[in-house]
Amino acid sequence: MEKKPISNIDEYIALQPEKLQYNLELLRQTIRDVAPEAEEVIRFSMPAFKLQSVFAYINLHKNHLGLYLFPKVIKAFRSQLTEYKTAKATIQFPLNDSLPIELVSEIIRFAAEDMSETLNSKKAGKIGKFGVTKIEKIS
Repeated sequence: MEKKPISNIDEYIALQPEKLQYNLELLRQTIRDVAPEAEEVIRFSMPAFKLQSVFAYINLHKNHLGLYLFPKVIKAFRSQLTEYKTAKATIQFPLNDSLPIELVSEIIRFAAEDMSETLNSKKAGKIGKFGVTKIEKIS
């Protein structure tokens, strides 16, 4: 029998082990608080947050909760992420630890503002693959 694709973030969270749902929902709510105009979508079977284009993904793994962002974002916060495993475009939060909500908020704010600036600069004369129509800068 073929597995039914996940259609929204509520469904994604509900399918996860109950003890892990809290941090997933907390991470989701933090992103929504910082970037309330971001649309929630599912991309590559993962929850994603979009301002004309996706700027953040979250995904639960066996040993960590992953936050996926553009490499520029990870690079900007590298010195504040030394206690977490990171890769070019990923931050891994251990499942048994509490999330660093203030740091995550700063990271998401930076990622959303960077996406807005990128889209606005493309709109101003270099429209590229994003096909921008309008985006507001997040305050």
